[in-house]
Amino acid sequence: MRFFLFISVLFFSACSENEASFVIDDIKQLTYDGDNGEAYFNADASKVIFQSKRDDNECDKLFSVNLDGTQLAAFSEQDGAYTCAYYSLDDTYLFYASTLHLGEKCPEIYKDPNPRKYIWPLRPFEIFRTSENETIALTDTPNGYNAEATIHPLEEKIIFTSLRDGDINLYEMNYDGSDLKQITSEYGYDGGAFYSPDGTQIVWRAWYPSTEEERIQWAENLEKRYIESVPLNIYIADRDGSNKKQITNNQATNWAPSWLPDGKHIIFSSNMDDWREDYQAYGSNFELYVINIESLKIQRITFNQTFDSFPVVAIDKRILNVLKSFSLPIEMPKIRGKLISLLGIFTPIENMSQ
Repeated sequence: MRFFLFISVLFFSACSENEASFVIDDIKQLTYDGDNGEAYFNADASKVIFQSKRDDNECDKLFSVNLDGTQLAAFSEQDGAYTCAYYSLDDTYLFYASTLHLGEKCPEIYKDPNPRKYIWPLRPFEIFRTSENETIALTDTPNGYNAEATIHPLEEKIIFTSLRDGDINLYEMNYDGSDLKQITSEYGYDGGAFYSPDGTQIVWRAWYPSTEEERIQWAENLEKRYIESVPLNIYIADRDGSNKKQITNNQATNWAPSWLPDGKHIIFSSNMDDWREDYQAYGSNFELYVINIESLKIQRITFNQTFDSFPVVAIDKRILNVLKSFSLPIEMPKIRGKLISLLGIFTPIENMSQ
């Protein structure tokens, strides 16, 4: 199984505001080695920071690369495991989750005895901030989980996921870790949040157990420190968590949502079209979709026999950056319309012999 970074453009055409159409084209590969994921742009969208398992490392480290694929560079900090790195508004800081406070080694993680069961291990991450002069910890939750930090588009604020009070919820804090506010509180999983382009709303993925069996399942996940692939749905809300609205409603795993620049559409990843009769469950072929947050109309925009995910938007560029698997579709849909100002990233998974 290998992961590669790709860059692409997203085209948009519309006869009216309610008939938007999106097409991905001009895909270019950025990385050629290691397992790479969760790439996010710097302030001027000239490069990305991403996590990669390569060079015989047992867990992910951080790397940056220019959008033309040049100047691949390892991050200065190397102890422990890393995930979810994000630049500050002016590139002064890099925020990321890491176990560097625990030493050089990669922490032990839970491995399910069922090899077909896909789980996300919850390492004891803390969120750090690195500048030219120093690295400091912004969170301190022993044996907790603090990760998935993204930044507000206008203010020096961070939204992140945390396991600190017996459940996984969304929190907001300042760049220095002060003014901590809890955003969500419903029992279950909340994660992967992004602010809207104007900073007034958020989007995230969530699963809220509704039966006693599901509550037992979630309690076991928390005890063993992992999240299994459950029927995740996409939610939006005001920035403080009020006026919450569920915008997907199926039994598939819908995740990795982020905003398009118009603030009216969400791009996300889902396996909703990969129902497996042989397993009586949804499969591992995740595709990318765009949903209108008002009409809830969904358009599928990738058509690969593989895994595409983690789209993110850089508002000030007219590029869509895609984290994608090595295999590309033989034919792409015809482009009809103009390029909109958006940048995103897509992550795929595929079993490969090379």
